Amino acid sequence: MDLNTTPPVKRIGLFGGAFDPPHNAHLALAQAALVQLQLDVLYLIPTGDAWHKSRSLTPGHHRLAMCQLLFANMQGVLVDDMELNRPGPSYTVDTLAVLRQRHIGAEFFLVLGMDQAASFDQWHESKQILEWVQIALAHRSLSADAPKPCAEWHNQRPLTLNLPLMPISATAIRQRCSAGGDLTHLLHPAVIHYIQSNQLYLDHHDRSL
Repeated sequence: MDLNTTPPVKRIGLFGGAFDPPHNAHLALAQAALVQLQLDVLYLIPTGDAWHKSRSLTPGHHRLAMCQLLFANMQGVLVDDMELNRPGPSYTVDTLAVLRQRHIGAEFFLVLGMDQAASFDQWHESKQILEWVQIALAHRSLSADAPKPCAEWHNQRPLTLNLPLMPISATAIRQRCSAGGDLTHLLHPAVIHYIQSNQLYLDHHDRSL
């Protein structure tokens, strides 16, 4: 071993969200982030108390279990329950502080959908987040009405993840579940089985994405 060789800096990704439920577009986005950002690990973190959402989420243990089923066979993805176990509102800046302690000296990437990016400047301590991470944006569709990212990135130029067009909405999936519609092309079979076994999404009350 060459003692003068500097170990490569670890590249750590964070992909958070409600995952209510986690679907095939989430799977594709995680795979794109791992490959295109050359990540050593991608933390997939279901949100706990979604302070910014006006509607309640499915209980965290269900969302965590579905994420674990969806990503069970994807090497490099770690489903983490830190936000579900943390009391009070779920703030990304707090999650990043924990990960920075776990991976001292690592380079961090925050994976965002365009809907998340549109409201990023309203996030708790968004400027601090931008000091700690490189933003990576993913487009979900070619809709002309798709939200645009916030105008001010504080001199950071976000990266863009190249993805196939997958206009899949968790809201639409929940509505289809409630109506007894076909979920085959939207969800992993294990997630479908979990939803049916636990009788999730049988009402028409919408939840956050």
